[in-house]
Amino acid sequence: MSYDKVEVPEDGEPITIADEETGALDVPETPIIPIIHGDGIGTDVGPAAQQVLDAAAEATGRSIAWMRVYAGSSAREKYGENLPEDTVSAIRNHRVAIKGPLTTPVGSGFRSLNVALRQKLDLYANVRPTYHLDGVPSPVKDPSQMDMVTFRENTEDVYAGIEWEAGTDEVQAVKAFVEDEMGFDGVMHDGPIGIGVKPITEFGTKRLVRQAIDYAIENDRPSVTLVHKGNIMKFTEGAFRDWGYEVADEEKYADVTITEDELWEEYDGERPDDTVVVKDRIADNMLQQLLTRTSDYDVIATMNLNGDYMSDAAGAQIGGLGIAPGGNFGDGLCLAEPVHGSAPKYAGEDKVNPTAMILSGRIMLDYMGWKDAAALVKDAVEETISSGTVTYDLHRQIEGGTKVATSEFADAVVEKIHELA
Repeated sequence: MSYDKVEVPEDGEPITIADEETGALDVPETPIIPIIHGDGIGTDVGPAAQQVLDAAAEATGRSIAWMRVYAGSSAREKYGENLPEDTVSAIRNHRVAIKGPLTTPVGSGFRSLNVALRQKLDLYANVRPTYHLDGVPSPVKDPSQMDMVTFRENTEDVYAGIEWEAGTDEVQAVKAFVEDEMGFDGVMHDGPIGIGVKPITEFGTKRLVRQAIDYAIENDRPSVTLVHKGNIMKFTEGAFRDWGYEVADEEKYADVTITEDELWEEYDGERPDDTVVVKDRIADNMLQQLLTRTSDYDVIATMNLNGDYMSDAAGAQIGGLGIAPGGNFGDGLCLAEPVHGSAPKYAGEDKVNPTAMILSGRIMLDYMGWKDAAALVKDAVEETISSGTVTYDLHRQIEGGTKVATSEFADAVVEKIHELA
């Protein structure tokens, strides 16, 4: 494969699909992995994550051939465009990649590059594991109760980008259609108006929920919760709930899933071994339950906007977005990325916390089947933080400890990897 706008490594082999039916990967000992450092602080956390992931791979007898690819400001500087097609093709062709944060302007300018990448590659499941690391300060009394994985549908909902700007002929045509043809006269106020469309499909819902249930089964998670606002948005979010339960009723899951009603009616609240309870919660109530009944929730399946709110709220309970990792998954594709933004005012200062991007790399390694390397990354990060070696954001919240730069934190994690390997 040849590219004009991608730095292709001299060594390494691409990751391929070993089994089309299951989507299992064939991962060589030295895979080629595309990486986007990202905008703003991506110039700091990207190299730090590379250093740690390299160390974990080498400690387990492997290596990574990094393929530097570009999006956002770095792509504009080099190529005069935000998202070169070569970048998209490189990720698609090599199956597994990692990226730093990309800036999304509010109100104007180019559309979100994060959303564009997810849609171009059909990365329909945004997966965010949320768990507490020993030593990380938290605003809640017992952050260890939070151990939850959010499956957020990535391609639909209001993030589909179907909207019209106030003052345009298009928005007036849509408004007239809604009022005159569809009978919603008097619902919208007079004057300038912006209108968006919120698509929720059976196809998009069911493939997301299947991933969530499969994950729960494979990882011995006792429950999957469908989070929605179906009491108000009955034909979109309510449909998500109904289609989600239809997935749980499929023959594939017949002997594995039970509903919350069945749990109490048939089993008196005692979940049988090797079963997954599928339940649902209203989104606003769920935001309360994250605080008041944290340990009751294991895997969340929800729509795009709810998932954005939910996973960020959960991340606050374990120390904030500087800690929170994430990954985007399609069929045989993984693009790992931290949850936090680009924080441009700190760019190049070698100051910010790279933990979220490092732990996103852990998700990537786990997806590749390098579970020993993934475990090393998590353990080394946790031991580094618990020893008091932290970046400024955590140092200001703890007593004692040693404040280090982004690069120094990466050095300390690598040293721990060597000790633990």
